[in-house]
Amino acid sequence: MKQVVQNYKSGDLAVLEVPVPGCKPGGVLVRSAYSLISTGTELMKVSEAGMSMLGKARSRPDQVAKVMQSVATNGVPATYRKVMGKLDSYTPLGYSLCGVVEQVGTGIDDVAVGDLVACAGNEHALHAELNWVPKNLYARVPDGLAPRHAAFGTVGSIAMQGVRRGEPQLGDVALVIGLGLIGQLVVQLLAASGVRVVGVDPDPVRCELAERLGAAACGDPAAASVEAAVAELTGGHGVDQVYLAAGGGSNQPVELAARLCRDRGRVVDIGKCRLDLPWNAYYEKELDVRFSRSYGPGRYDPAYELEGRDYPIGYVRWTERRNLACFLDLLARGSVDVEPLVSHIADFDDAVETYQRLKEGDLKAVAVLFRYPEHAGETKEAVAPAVAVPAVKRPSGGVSTPARAAKTPVRLAFVGAGNYATSMLLPHLAQRDGVTLSTVVTTTALSAANAQRKFGFAEATTDLDAVLGDKSIDAVFVVTRHSSHAELTRRALLAGKTVFVEKPLALTEDELAGVLAAVEESGNDRLQVGFNRRFAPLLQETRKRFGARTGPASLRYLVNAGRLQHGSWYLQQGTEGSRFAGEGGHFIDTASWLLEADPVSVYAVATSGNEDLQVVLRYPDGSTATISYVTTGAAGFPKETLDLVADGKVLRLDDFVRATVYDGRRKRWVSSRLPKARDKGQSAELAAFIKAVRTGGPMPVPLESLGATTSATLAVQAGLVGGAPVTLARAR
Repeated sequence: MKQVVQNYKSGDLAVLEVPVPGCKPGGVLVRSAYSLISTGTELMKVSEAGMSMLGKARSRPDQVAKVMQSVATNGVPATYRKVMGKLDSYTPLGYSLCGVVEQVGTGIDDVAVGDLVACAGNEHALHAELNWVPKNLYARVPDGLAPRHAAFGTVGSIAMQGVRRGEPQLGDVALVIGLGLIGQLVVQLLAASGVRVVGVDPDPVRCELAERLGAAACGDPAAASVEAAVAELTGGHGVDQVYLAAGGGSNQPVELAARLCRDRGRVVDIGKCRLDLPWNAYYEKELDVRFSRSYGPGRYDPAYELEGRDYPIGYVRWTERRNLACFLDLLARGSVDVEPLVSHIADFDDAVETYQRLKEGDLKAVAVLFRYPEHAGETKEAVAPAVAVPAVKRPSGGVSTPARAAKTPVRLAFVGAGNYATSMLLPHLAQRDGVTLSTVVTTTALSAANAQRKFGFAEATTDLDAVLGDKSIDAVFVVTRHSSHAELTRRALLAGKTVFVEKPLALTEDELAGVLAAVEESGNDRLQVGFNRRFAPLLQETRKRFGARTGPASLRYLVNAGRLQHGSWYLQQGTEGSRFAGEGGHFIDTASWLLEADPVSVYAVATSGNEDLQVVLRYPDGSTATISYVTTGAAGFPKETLDLVADGKVLRLDDFVRATVYDGRRKRWVSSRLPKARDKGQSAELAAFIKAVRTGGPMPVPLESLGATTSATLAVQAGLVGGAPVTLARAR
């Protein structure tokens, strides 16, 4: 299928051929009929991408701050790879469309194949021939409403949420500053609510259009006629509400709002304009400044948007989806008219030219629609992963695979191509001799296309079954979200593939049992989990310098994990497990590798809210390891520090930058400092994995150790709930 994309680094636009997205549970696959260009938001994004690197930095100081923090935490090379990977990637455009339901995912019963729906979301209602849209981001189009009009649903919801934030009442007078697409819709919604409207815009054509659509008067912000109209309509008191629907860097809109608003009036920011509020003017009138967050309640809430959890109507009357349905109803009943706003309808294949004309000013428009060609035929169904597996007996061992011919390349497939895969794994594999990147599989088409372009995969697809059935593929990398790891690993093992799965291997005991059952059933024990720290060259050298030990050891591992950004999918504990369940296996594996054993018990305690964890592991020889996993520490402190004490010696690791071994009263060995990079072992880990695949020799980490580490990680949550040590069955 085709999709409009932009490279944020170069600013180049393209209509790209990408794989068809899979129809996951909880949503529908929609074939686009019309999608709407937001001439404000999207053109701002297009213009920003065309800036120099310095210009991009100046326009997004919040992102610059994140980059500087990443440099302090991860070093310059890793941060550079991560930033450039994000910049030099295709990003999607679009967020408002209308189309026909082509496939219905499990759990959906309110629409059927063939229904016309309006869709929302800058990740789900893209300028693409097909989109997967979750339940709370689509609404059925009322009978008789034209698809090109229904494509306005999302921007209509944005305007509607702004009006709701203003709380207008019958007889009020409102000022709308900015008469672009959103402003024109705000004018109509206010007029339909019995509010008299004054519009402000420097473009006389837009002022005339707003007056035709219901505004009492409109004019240039500098014109005396605007103030005169406000004075006449309000008896000199000023407007009840001001709606800021303008963009740009001028502070004129907020200054005009203060001048024309009545005492204790409301100012609602809908657009993205400069907000240097003149303190005296706003204070003297005690103005109520409000922000309108996009389409309405539910926006940016993953539980609502992705998991389909609705808010009770008794507590939240108007959600994203209810706003969308309400706006479609107003369109169907003729209370709002969007046809006069349609300046141009372009064929989807002409998308790049259309954006270019808009950017250069050749095409002056309030609203532009893309019209999609009709397609016949079936869409290939993608397989959505499931995680429910029965508990089974643990297998007793595995069967090795035969060695490959020396000059035959190892063919790899990647399931998932997110940030970790593209910044930490694929750069090490793309240029490795004797490795062929065969196929990348994702549920979102664009991420597959980006990975194929950047790393040279021969194919990109959303069809997992085809990859698992391809006998030419030697190994499969599972680099998806945590909730899918166990099931995808199980399926790949049953298909006879060697598997590399990022941590965690499983989120529940049943999932772990299911993976081990697949090993037992297939005889295929060719499994590696991405516990990379044991492969870090600095840690390997430090352990060698420490030497053998004779007595029990005490290990302390401080992980200064820091807080997650709002909206991170790591916070979705209901589906993706706790944060420690996702990351803690790294530290348990490192401790067990240093202590050369698997833990026999786990005791865990936490501060209020489980923000900071203390995990104590006990080992067969009496050794202990304490892992302090904290999120409330200082951002500038190193992420990982480790001390191992035994036999009168101390091993010290400082965040994979420097290491020291102490013996008696002197430093026995000090590593050279590595100020510019932290090698946490990914390259060496991948080299060991590829060697095992090529030669058919043992896997880099024994299966028993992988299972023991996963069991210990899962036991942490059980320990927190039970408040007592959890005994682990011996894994070896």
